[in-house]
Amino acid sequence: MSELESPHKPRETEGESYKQYLWTIGLTALVSWAAWGMVIAKLDPYESTSLALGLFFISLFFAFIGSFTVIGFGLRRWIGKNEIYYHHLSVSLRQGLLLSLCTLLCIGFLMLGVLKWWNGLLVVTMAVLIEMYITSRS
Repeated sequence: MSELESPHKPRETEGESYKQYLWTIGLTALVSWAAWGMVIAKLDPYESTSLALGLFFISLFFAFIGSFTVIGFGLRRWIGKNEIYYHHLSVSLRQGLLLSLCTLLCIGFLMLGVLKWWNGLLVVTMAVLIEMYITSRS
């Protein structure tokens, strides 16, 4: 037994740590969705434009990251014959971040009035290329 391990505390199993991570990410997503709903309901974008837009995009960004991560992890677990790996969680988090950025960029383009189908396709293509680059390095 090493000095860092406590003899009185049982070691966590892999399944418990995954549940803890997923519960934390899911709870963060729910809180972010609630914050986004409050921004929509309570802030007037015509009175406090910078505050309203900043809170709108920040809360939506974290809500999308959490939601896309939990959905991606669930799909990987379902497709992967219920195997659970730490790699699944990190890949799901990275892809959730990329999907969130794509979604928010398209929403930003839509708000500016410049969103066309080729702009959205270009944003998604850039995210796919970034993902391919990261995947090829590891």
